[in-house]
Amino acid sequence: MSLYQQWNEWIQGQNDETFDAFWEKYSSAETQIYRDILKNYPAVPQGILGDLAEQYEVEPALYMGFLDGINSSLRAPLPLETYDETSAIRLEIVYETLLFHMFAANADYLYGLEEWDRILTKEQREEIYSRYRRSRTVVKDPKIGRNDPCPCGSGKKYKKCCGKNV
Repeated sequence: MSLYQQWNEWIQGQNDETFDAFWEKYSSAETQIYRDILKNYPAVPQGILGDLAEQYEVEPALYMGFLDGINSSLRAPLPLETYDETSAIRLEIVYETLLFHMFAANADYLYGLEEWDRILTKEQREEIYSRYRRSRTVVKDPKIGRNDPCPCGSGKKYKKCCGKNV
């Protein structure tokens, strides 16, 4: 079984009793990994998957979870399904995209890390947050009133045309 499959089974196998402990363990490891990556910016994080997991004192499947999370923020996504403990990894991170995804995941424990100060200015971070907020804004079409002209173009009132069966 691949590490990616192990990770997915691990996630899906959580229940109400085990989820909090699992999440605490994962988020603690994730925070440690991100602190290290941000602290060493602009160095490109790279190495052998098993060695990196050992460096951060986590199981390889848990490190795969980190890779699964960061994968959408890389210049070229990694083929995670094919990776094992001996796979070489090179994380070419797009930091603006990473921060955007952290906002989207509501991961305040990650987007609030002080190490971001070295990479993006406060203004850049605020702009990314603003872009994230705009991406979540729902725009509804204006409601058609019963006596408004029908949008189908017939010239009839909505209540006598397409709105008749609504």
